[in-house]
Amino acid sequence: MASPLAGGSTPRLNDSDKAEKAEIEQIERTQTEPIAGAWASDGVRDVEQKRPGFLGFFLKKDPSPEFVADVAKMNETELDLKEVRRIERKIDWLIMPSLAICYMFYYVDKTTLSYAAIFGIKKDLKLQDNEYVSVPPALTRGLWLKQLPELAIQSILLYVCVLDSVVLLIHQKPSFSVGWLAWALPTNLLMQKFPLNKYLAANIFMWGVLLMCQAASRNFTELAVLRILSGAAEATADPAFVLITATWYTRKQQPTRIGYWYLANGLGIALGGLFGYAIGHIQGALPSWKYEFIIIGALCSAWSIFLFIFVPDSPYHTHWFTRTERLMIVSRKKDDQNIGETRKFQPSQALEAFMDIKTYLFFLFGFTANVPNGGTSNFGTLIVKGFGFNTLETTLMQIPYGFVIVAFILAAIFLNHKLPKGYRTYLMAATNAPTVVGFAMIAWCKGTPARLAGYWLTGASNATFVLGLSLVSGNVGGHTKKAIASAAVFLGVAAGNIVGPFLFFDREAPTYFTGVIACLVSRALEIVVILLLRAVFVIGNKRRDKAVAEGRVEYDANRTGLEDLSDWKNPAFRYIT
Repeated sequence: MASPLAGGSTPRLNDSDKAEKAEIEQIERTQTEPIAGAWASDGVRDVEQKRPGFLGFFLKKDPSPEFVADVAKMNETELDLKEVRRIERKIDWLIMPSLAICYMFYYVDKTTLSYAAIFGIKKDLKLQDNEYVSVPPALTRGLWLKQLPELAIQSILLYVCVLDSVVLLIHQKPSFSVGWLAWALPTNLLMQKFPLNKYLAANIFMWGVLLMCQAASRNFTELAVLRILSGAAEATADPAFVLITATWYTRKQQPTRIGYWYLANGLGIALGGLFGYAIGHIQGALPSWKYEFIIIGALCSAWSIFLFIFVPDSPYHTHWFTRTERLMIVSRKKDDQNIGETRKFQPSQALEAFMDIKTYLFFLFGFTANVPNGGTSNFGTLIVKGFGFNTLETTLMQIPYGFVIVAFILAAIFLNHKLPKGYRTYLMAATNAPTVVGFAMIAWCKGTPARLAGYWLTGASNATFVLGLSLVSGNVGGHTKKAIASAAVFLGVAAGNIVGPFLFFDREAPTYFTGVIACLVSRALEIVVILLLRAVFVIGNKRRDKAVAEGRVEYDANRTGLEDLSDWKNPAFRYIT
């Protein structure tokens, strides 16, 4: 009898050995898989089959059962940290510049009407003063045009316009909040139905086109309607950026990455001035303000095409990563317990969202954070000018203000990364405290240097909001519930920006004492809301830990995170505090 080790003979493998060998061969294949192969084969296998019909082609593709099963298997192993870091650097280069440039255009777009005013739009369109400059507290048409570039344009939505919101606007009816309430939730739910990056890109393309169309405006009504429609497209921006960040990064990484792209708003403001200065020197057949709309609108639309083509839909539907890399991208987030993806609307999660106190606290957070923003974005320069500066000096005083914002955001994301778990809400309260001090200095200090320093300190609140956005993305489980929670935050943002300007009275110029005190109180209340959120998170975690310790619940943490479970239904879910 020949030896089993003799040439030409092979040992007989049992079923267990065969399975292990097959698994090893599969791992070797995926590790050497080229990117093109990922697109052509595994990329298809990792998502569900396309739905029949025209609409099915455009709907978001959920991960395939095979991909979910492979992630669950990988969750049971320890990932190579060096390989994870390499993949995360690849994600950073792919996602962060794209979001930052988008956010830059988002803010450049907001400045176009301001620079158009310098270049003669008021004269050419025969705009009256009350059709451009807001005059609180009366809700004139001027409030709309003053607010539209900042945030109010996001509040009047496309289908509300179809229902005669345009008529309401022209007749000076207060349909503002109705429009926002009608759209904030649907746009978040649409982001659940369609590929997120493509939905965002489509909206950016539309607001670029609508911006170019504003160059053809012949009167106030045409300009207002176009600004309203542009605002409907822009309403998607902030929540989409937050959700994209949450899709690709762990809960610990999200504040840092949100901070990175949020910094681009300062760049956008600076570039808006640079573009405005350069465009103002164009000597062409058209008035300068028309070039402002055409050039910036064209740049927005052009960038949206790049975003549509090159930024991936999701970690499991992309040709930029091998299959093993895609599995690792998802698996590295297993501790988040919030990595399952689906486009299906869950009525139970919607009901749960409205029953959850966090939803209402998120609304209050957005509201209290933006009452001061709504006031200072309209009256901040007037307050600074009231310190005794001329127009040019007032403009120059905004430069240190921008640096303060950048410094506080960078400090916040650095400290959040270095501090141990359980300090994020405390850090939010700490970064918000200087704004309370700042408004107090504006209100009660007598000297110009002290009041100016107080004004600069109010910029610290931007760091608070960056950290707050990461709480929404990280502390709500279930895609439907998260969409509603996100809508709640930005409903609060809109409401705060609406209310803020009404608290500044012309009769109190240039100090605007009532408005400054209202901002101080709102910032103080924001700290209270933050601490209430912390209490809810801590109590929720303790309740879950107690249930596990007493043996009342059992779960497999490697698998629960792959399901579309709300934070209430997932016993493995723990809140960031």
